[in-house]
Amino acid sequence: MKYVGAHVSTAGGVENAPLNAKKIGAKAFALFTKNQRQWKAKPLTSNNIDFFKQNCADAGFAPEHILPHDSYLINLGHPEKAGLKKSREAFLDEMQRCEQLGLKYLNFHPGSHLKKITPEDCLARIAESINLGLDQTNGVTAVIENTAGQGTNMGFRFEQLASMIDGVEDKRRVGVCLDTCHTYASGYDIKTPAGFDTVLKEFDKVVGLKYLRAMHLNDSKKDHGSRVDRHNSLGKGTLGLEPFKFIMNDPRFDNIPLVMETPDDSLWAEEIKLLYSFVGK
Repeated sequence: MKYVGAHVSTAGGVENAPLNAKKIGAKAFALFTKNQRQWKAKPLTSNNIDFFKQNCADAGFAPEHILPHDSYLINLGHPEKAGLKKSREAFLDEMQRCEQLGLKYLNFHPGSHLKKITPEDCLARIAESINLGLDQTNGVTAVIENTAGQGTNMGFRFEQLASMIDGVEDKRRVGVCLDTCHTYASGYDIKTPAGFDTVLKEFDKVVGLKYLRAMHLNDSKKDHGSRVDRHNSLGKGTLGLEPFKFIMNDPRFDNIPLVMETPDDSLWAEEIKLLYSFVGK
């Protein structure tokens, strides 16, 4: 079964996210558990936590179909001690917030070397950062998102994802979220069903499909191999609709959150209906 949704607002409190997801007909959703553009946030209250869990239960959202995303400020491969320390502390806070909410995943962008250390050293730092977060929490899986490779961002090649996972001690609590826009922009041609299948087989060979925990369903404003991260609404970008038809009919994407981060939230309910209309066609 496919679990499709979008990255919904938490305005007024995290407990509103499942309500917002339900309104658009979602079966999965993503959220920020704090302001994604600030380092610090108020702790979650017992009311936040209790109402979030209750609203999820009432709307039928299971923890394995909810994909929280961490702050955009965090760089787990930061080349400087102060920046790395700040990022690791913020990442731990994000992991702990997920733990409090009873969630199973924390999705994150791995990090950047900023041209101050080698890519290899950056990948090792990211793995070490993940280990530190896992050591101080329970039950939450660190879900690495592949990137478009913009700037000095790591994680745009499957080999880089594999390297990070290789450095994680508890392999049971690490996974990958593949973003369709990022995958295409980074140089993997998933525009046709045949191309997507070839890329997925390469992912399985290099990383392992057992690590696939989630997908971000985004069209791309930029071309294949551009290494530029710009999302577009489904069918309105350079990817078109064929990759999403493939996803909705391939059992390898069953039972994981399939979450849109497309730019026009007024289209989300329509896009969710569109995706489900592809099933069986």
